Amino acid sequence: SNPYQASLLQDSVRRYLQLPADQTVLILHAKVAQKSYGNEKRFFCPPPCVYLSGPGWKLKQEQIKACSQVGEAGFRVCGYMGLDSMGSSLMETQKLSFEEQPDAKGFSCAKALYISDTDKRKHFRLVLKLFFSNGQEIGTFHSKLIKVISKPSQKKQSLKNTDLCISSGSKVSLFNRLRSQTVSTRYLSVEGGAFIASARQWAAFTLHLADERCPRSEFPLREGYIRYGSVVQLVCTATGVTLPPLIIRKVMKQYAMLDVDEPISQLHKCAFQFQGSDRMYLCLSTDKVIQFQASPCPKEANRELLNDGSCWTIISTETVEYTFSESLACVREPVSPVPLIAALQLTGGGDVAMLEVQGEYFHAHLKVWFGDVEAETMYRSPKSLVCVVPDVSAFGSDWRWLRYPITVPLLLIRDDGLIYSSSFTFTYTPEQSCIPGQQVLSDVPQDSDKLLDSIHQEFTRTNFHLFMQT
Repeated sequence: SNPYQASLLQDSVRRYLQLPADQTVLILHAKVAQKSYGNEKRFFCPPPCVYLSGPGWKLKQEQIKACSQVGEAGFRVCGYMGLDSMGSSLMETQKLSFEEQPDAKGFSCAKALYISDTDKRKHFRLVLKLFFSNGQEIGTFHSKLIKVISKPSQKKQSLKNTDLCISSGSKVSLFNRLRSQTVSTRYLSVEGGAFIASARQWAAFTLHLADERCPRSEFPLREGYIRYGSVVQLVCTATGVTLPPLIIRKVMKQYAMLDVDEPISQLHKCAFQFQGSDRMYLCLSTDKVIQFQASPCPKEANRELLNDGSCWTIISTETVEYTFSESLACVREPVSPVPLIAALQLTGGGDVAMLEVQGEYFHAHLKVWFGDVEAETMYRSPKSLVCVVPDVSAFGSDWRWLRYPITVPLLLIRDDGLIYSSSFTFTYTPEQSCIPGQQVLSDVPQDSDKLLDSIHQEFTRTNFHLFMQT
């Protein structure tokens, strides 16, 4: 409402767009959790992990340091993680201490969380509370839904129960326990571009179903649920490092079953045979990942004997990412709830186009911004915001001579100036009219300053098609 404040906010957004100082909170966790019975404590495996990344964390810490007299320890990030609806008692949550990794990310994991049989829920979420060690609260962040199971299914899995089946393109974690001892648990991970077995950190891998009829170099991917005997590829979601094509086998009592083709279920024991090899399997040896040659079974040709290190447990994983920037804002309240955009829906066109932003954790104090231009925004529900698409003229005085698309990032900005970035963009595309003898350039030049060079045709706002993309 105040033109001066509006101008200051727009200047802040422009500075942010030139040098984004984002703060990202990434939560990795398993998609299912095994319930604990009686006095036992089946800790979640793999343990929920939290990564803090982005240059905004350091900027915020420097701001706190400059404004207070506390020592170096006063602006470290701390946290607690627990299950939702558990109350606020610290006995029910686990304290997290973040350590800086070589890639400058902060890392912590909650190794001692579990769900007891007194909790009758079929699903729950993890709750992460972050604050600086001087007491300043950062915010509260939730995981995705986690399904509670009593134990791994021993029955042949039916594709009707898709909650427990693992589909092609989904993310999984693999871990190994020598002699079934919890203390010996090692997770398949990637470090320095190589596959390793880690006792502390685990990587999420995209599990792809391959088309066996095509050459190995092409490795086209297929949709569907993963079955034993399928050729698959494991791709690290963080680094893109990939293992060669593997045949996934069911494991029973340390034997690889060569004739089983049922769907794979959560927390099943499995083995990965290198395609085209002579009984060579993916194997853990202390902290290294090696190849192990299985022994044939003379009496049972459909089995091969494995060692402990070749038997892996597979489980689906989820990732949720929250990104915000408070380095340019005077933020006194926690940054949560951090809105998450899931999809965009465009209606209308010409003079009035409306954009519905769909997602989670929306509230009435949010405005949609197209780059550094604020859009008239209406709050509908925690899952929906509707805004009027700004006219393309808002992005430059020479918009009538535009020949190339203009793409602007979509932001959500809280009324105190806190910026929530997203992976979504909005594109204004001019309609190219075909005029005899007229040459229209189709390639967008990399230098945006050249967008408005020699013009052959005038465009009006009704000639603009509006597109969204991620």
